[in-house]
Amino acid sequence: MANHTYATTHAIVLDTFREAFARKIFWGLFGLSTAMVLFFLFIMKIDIVEGATATISMFGMQNGREIDAARLVKQVQAGIATFLYTWGMFLAVFASAGLIPSVLEPGRIELLLSKPVSRTHLLLGRFLGNLMVVGFNIVYLVVGVWFILAFKTNIWRPDFLISIVSTIFLFAILLSVVVLIGVTLESTALAVMIPAGLMVISPILAQHKIMMRLLSSEWSRRLWRGLYELLPKVYDIGKMTLDFVMDRSVESFVPVYSSAAFGAAVLALAVYIFQRRNF
Repeated sequence: MANHTYATTHAIVLDTFREAFARKIFWGLFGLSTAMVLFFLFIMKIDIVEGATATISMFGMQNGREIDAARLVKQVQAGIATFLYTWGMFLAVFASAGLIPSVLEPGRIELLLSKPVSRTHLLLGRFLGNLMVVGFNIVYLVVGVWFILAFKTNIWRPDFLISIVSTIFLFAILLSVVVLIGVTLESTALAVMIPAGLMVISPILAQHKIMMRLLSSEWSRRLWRGLYELLPKVYDIGKMTLDFVMDRSVESFVPVYSSAAFGAAVLALAVYIFQRRNF
């Protein structure tokens, strides 16, 4: 039974990869990641680290290079992490939005449902395959930039690698929204717009402590607080990642737990709806 489940899951994930290859989605993400790695490699050839530390070294500080280089490495890594949480995440959602509605196309969905595989297994396998397509590119980009920067500066800070986990985690949450939109509305455009909207509204809702003092009515404060508690904490998780990269203390892990609960609930709802749809 376990072998059959593994074989079925492997087949669904492999089919997702094949479609990503056929639609040039995988190669598009891989090409962008490669371009960024090569650009970063070119930038590091300018000896920016030596230039940044020259001033301190001139004053005879024996450990000046290590201090200034470490600060520079942190800042560069923080910039890359910020990119992943903004444009990188949007590109990942945009590239993945069409992979779920495509399964529901007339003719294809009937063929898939005729196979000896449950609808839950089919949808979750598709979710996992999509996550792996994007996750591979995230690992490739982060590890590539990390290695280049570490090799150039000889500062091997593993803290930056936490951005791999946090970025894939956040993408999984947004992907659950993509899956829900896919099985209910079958709209690629909305599957991009709604997760993008969650990303845009998150930093606004994150200012809830300030807004509790500015909002005049109790119902508006409850609404703001309710939306903040309900929706995924994209901004907060991004800030936590930057805190890790910059060696700052993290105030709370509650945003991670609440965002994970949101993603699990949305994905469960998508599975529930998919199980009861007629095709």
